[in-house]
Amino acid sequence: MEHRKTYNGKELKTAQGTLIIEGPITAEKLGAYEFHRDLVAFRPPEQQHEALIGIADLPEGRIIIARHKDTIVGYVTFLYPDPLERWSEIEMEDLIELGAIEVIPEFRGAKVGKNLLIVSMMDDAMEDFIIITTEYYWHWDLKGTGLNVWDYRKVMEKMMNAGGLTYYATDDPEICSHPANCLMARIGRRVPPESVQQFDRLRFMNRFMY
Repeated sequence: MEHRKTYNGKELKTAQGTLIIEGPITAEKLGAYEFHRDLVAFRPPEQQHEALIGIADLPEGRIIIARHKDTIVGYVTFLYPDPLERWSEIEMEDLIELGAIEVIPEFRGAKVGKNLLIVSMMDDAMEDFIIITTEYYWHWDLKGTGLNVWDYRKVMEKMMNAGGLTYYATDDPEICSHPANCLMARIGRRVPPESVQQFDRLRFMNRFMY
């Protein structure tokens, strides 16, 4: 499968200054920008910067960033699901995962996450993919935002909806382990019916285990 990537960008005016939302960006360009020290949700900033650089030039890898001047203050990643996850048990070239989305506290509430997803979907190549995201409450910054699990889930769903991702049922044990966890997905308009059927089999694998 050909992995086309078409660069898109837009400006987002916020109370803290104008942000550039852009991508998919290359590893070289990503490495030239500063990575904000408050991007700590997944690992220390230096390590996360290196991890994103590693993803950027993968054939299917896509990094969309929000930057203030030359400093990255937010990002979203897309790549094939982890080989250890259920979502890679059927090898699908046209299924990718929204793996991480993060925005520094200073710019939260300015619709940065929503705009990262809008710019991500500006690329026509996304119509060739099923895009999934698995949301687990233990990854959410409940302490930093002051939100409870259910309010955070509403915010997360609304943000994902901006990128066209909607709720999908699944019997995945990890997702089913807490009612706030969820699977969300966007099925591109050029995805063939057989890929949708494979995705349905991945969503409900336990029913085939009897």
